[in-house]
Amino acid sequence: MLKNHLIGAFILRIFLGITFFIHGLTKFQGGIENTVGFFQSLGLPGFAAYVVAIIELVGGLAMILGIGTRVVAGLFALIMLGAIVKVKLAAGFLGNGQMAGYELDLALLAISLYFVVAKESLFSIDQKFSQSE
Repeated sequence: MLKNHLIGAFILRIFLGITFFIHGLTKFQGGIENTVGFFQSLGLPGFAAYVVAIIELVGGLAMILGIGTRVVAGLFALIMLGAIVKVKLAAGFLGNGQMAGYELDLALLAISLYFVVAKESLFSIDQKFSQSE
């Protein structure tokens, strides 16, 4: 019998994966050079835009499939911490009228941290490997 918390975690894992996958995809579709320029305007090295976009794209797919969930979630958490501190913190929790706040970033950070510490993940490839051990 499925436990309710596992169903909830499954929904969160799929949501998190889709969200990051779409964000990574749009970085490439919109022209990765635009993202490189944005990163450089923040004082970050341009290559970091490629790293973040690839983590979001590949990590999003891995999260959906449940592959390396803890590691991917840890990478997502680092990205969200960076986004909050480097970009959104100055705008405040709800934003400042010119830029969105960090409320969504904080929610994605919290969900990511949940998967860093969570043991089980329903309908995941990770689960299949852990059952065989």
